[in-house]
Amino acid sequence: MEGQRPISWYPGHMAKAKRLLEGQLKRVDIVLELCDARLPLSSRNPALDSMAAHKPRLLLLNKEDLADPAATRQWVEYFRAQGVEAYPVQAGKHRQKILKLVDDLTREKRERAQARGISAGSRAMVVGVPNVGKSTLINALAGRSALKTQDRPGVTRAPQWMKAGERLEMLDTPGMLWPKLDDQKAARRLAYIAAIRDEVLNSYHLAISLLDELMANAPEKVAARYKIEDQSLRGQGLMEAICRSRGFLQKGNEYDLDRGAACVLDEFRGGLIGRITLELPGDVS
Repeated sequence: MEGQRPISWYPGHMAKAKRLLEGQLKRVDIVLELCDARLPLSSRNPALDSMAAHKPRLLLLNKEDLADPAATRQWVEYFRAQGVEAYPVQAGKHRQKILKLVDDLTREKRERAQARGISAGSRAMVVGVPNVGKSTLINALAGRSALKTQDRPGVTRAPQWMKAGERLEMLDTPGMLWPKLDDQKAARRLAYIAAIRDEVLNSYHLAISLLDELMANAPEKVAARYKIEDQSLRGQGLMEAICRSRGFLQKGNEYDLDRGAACVLDEFRGGLIGRITLELPGDVS
């Protein structure tokens, strides 16, 4: 997008997180992978496919309450057709459902141990890109608030073990992006959901890019939220209309475009514009 520098954000703690993940994988029985239900392609880390290839894996489409329900159903069908156990969830609300799924997927391992006279529980690793809800999920499964949860990336910096009932231990891991983010569309979409720190981005250009996608996917929801009469508006003209509607003005009646950009990003992240999914299975190349 014009005016937006390529996103290339791979700080040192991400590289360290990858090494830690690779080292810890041999200690777990199952991998719980979280993605954002609004971005099931962009918010999955392709490195996990090879790293966790020999482990049972459960893909949780988190924040399904913010995504379009019909699109989420399409994604579940798509992933299951690929042989991936996939379920839509709200990380803080589906404790029993998720525990049962983990129990089912690890039953064979426990039964083999029991046949040898060993009473064994299960260990799960929780992985995903930053800000996708890992700590919220672990707190829900553990039944207590033991991990920090904030709507920004980089809160979890080191792996932490947590108990969930009598038979399950969980390993919380730092959110892990992938090197260079070569797919710039995926990189921007990760920025939309705050998986990349706002501080390293131009929020105005990011919000303009998000508005372009929202107007392509759900123009009526944007128009309703911001009281926009002309749905053909794009770019700065659309942002100015949003500022005008919200009264975001500076001295001299200049539009406060930065405030408008922050508003659009915050309201998309909070689901206030509507239940919107930006990617569909047909986008898979």
